[in-house]
Amino acid sequence: MAAESSKSRLVAAILCFFLGWLGVHRFYVGKAGTGILIIVTFGGFFGIWPLIDFIMILVGSFTDKQGLVLTKWS
Repeated sequence: MAAESSKSRLVAAILCFFLGWLGVHRFYVGKAGTGILIIVTFGGFFGIWPLIDFIMILVGSFTDKQGLVLTKWS
């Protein structure tokens, strides 16, 4: 089993759902560079990028900056 991130999957999902177009969920997990790219590309190519991230968070394949999987819902 892969190492787990200390970041909350629930927090990331909520941030992505409500503020995904600003890349806030990416800043939360430490991926500031791609968070800025989401802002610059007007919500990640008009919402496609945050939608993909949201699905990845829900299915448990989203990682933080260190490559650790977000698994904890609390």
